[in-house]
Amino acid sequence: MSSLNDKLAAKWAELSPSFLPFADAATVEFPLNRMLRLSLFQVSVAMAVVLLNGTLNRVMIVELGMPTWLVALMISLPLLFAPFRALIGFRSDHYRSALGWRRVPFIWFGSMLQFGGLAIMPFALILLSGDSQGAPWIGYTGAALSFLLVGAGLHTTQTAGLALATDLAPEHARPRVVAFLYVMLLAGMVASSMIFGWLLSDFSQIRLIQVIQGAAAVTMVLNVVALWKQETRNPNRRTSEEEPDFHRAFIAMREGQRWTRVLVALGLGTAAFSMQDILLEPYGGEVLKLTVGATTVLTGLLALGTLGGLIIAARKLSQGADPFRIAGFGVLAGLIAFPAVIFSATAESPMLFRIGTVLIGFGGGLFSVGTLTAAMNMASSGQSGLALGAWGAVQATAAGIAILVGGGLRDLVSRLAADGSLGAAFTGPAIGYNAVYHIEIILLFATLAAIGPLVRPASETRRDVSEKFGLAEFPG
Repeated sequence: MSSLNDKLAAKWAELSPSFLPFADAATVEFPLNRMLRLSLFQVSVAMAVVLLNGTLNRVMIVELGMPTWLVALMISLPLLFAPFRALIGFRSDHYRSALGWRRVPFIWFGSMLQFGGLAIMPFALILLSGDSQGAPWIGYTGAALSFLLVGAGLHTTQTAGLALATDLAPEHARPRVVAFLYVMLLAGMVASSMIFGWLLSDFSQIRLIQVIQGAAAVTMVLNVVALWKQETRNPNRRTSEEEPDFHRAFIAMREGQRWTRVLVALGLGTAAFSMQDILLEPYGGEVLKLTVGATTVLTGLLALGTLGGLIIAARKLSQGADPFRIAGFGVLAGLIAFPAVIFSATAESPMLFRIGTVLIGFGGGLFSVGTLTAAMNMASSGQSGLALGAWGAVQATAAGIAILVGGGLRDLVSRLAADGSLGAAFTGPAIGYNAVYHIEIILLFATLAAIGPLVRPASETRRDVSEKFGLAEFPG
């Protein structure tokens, strides 16, 4: 048996790293096992997002009979904390811990906030279900508090976690590390949705409470494993003489490397790709008359397109491509995708609609990875938390506002079309959706105008043709 094990180990050692998933992203400073462990914080974030935006969304509306507007308001509460991501990142850059840590305390406290929100949530749902003698306002307050805590926790954890990954990864490996962390977020969302769906297939309030409590426990386990021996302790860090000022640091960051234009382009592009987030499936069902099963597949197609964008982005960025150019190509993909979705109604073509859906995910993946990599590259020494926090704050805030505006605009235009206020030419179920899609196209053109001056000339782009494409760039 020992001889067999020795032979297998020898064969495994001979296997090229290019055949091992993400092996090419690993470095001496940031080895593969360490990178895999750290990425678990993205899985905990994905689990919280799926639970809030998917499972509880449906349960509170259908099973608990809560008004849709109230559920939408609670789901939007985590976005209140998104603008503070820049401050969180800045504080993690300069935090003076007695133990000599910078990022670890923020990831830990973020994990505790997530756990606390998930711990409160079952009791709030019990009150909302009417199976208690408590006043209804207590249930609403508890639910709002739990959503807010989970949102604050996931924003804190993700901001500090991305900053820690930036600290650990050498500059040449950062594009592939970024792609890997995005893949883990997507994989975590897919896995969480499948597991939650399976556990709640035989729905009961007790089962829902058990699922939420289990999610709280798993969150702590994942984040503790992710944190274990990741950040080197530096006790001298606590002896820093001057307390840095956030406002001055943020102004200084904006003055260098055209950060204002970067954040404007990020906000416009994120809004352009996000307004349709809650509209694609209803559009397929109401306009193209697709079945529930067929519209459910759209989520998978969107994710498939996003993964395709990650593959291309990681490969090109590892070869020295300009991240702003990659983001620009994502915008161009969106300018093909949204007309395809619009024309699918006229052509009555579900296939054209599916192609447009895949392209939306593809363009969004290119744009997100490109802008995030640019933010990581533009971060000055000791300011990665501030840079990534600013990126996350603008991205999350723009996405939330865009989704809210997109849903409201669709309802408004559809109501005007049904009343005949828009004229005989603008009637039918597609009018409200198409109004949103046209605005997204306008936003994409505005994004191109904002991002264009940031792109380096092709002659200045470093090209490293000696580096081969391996599975480090393939999300697998």
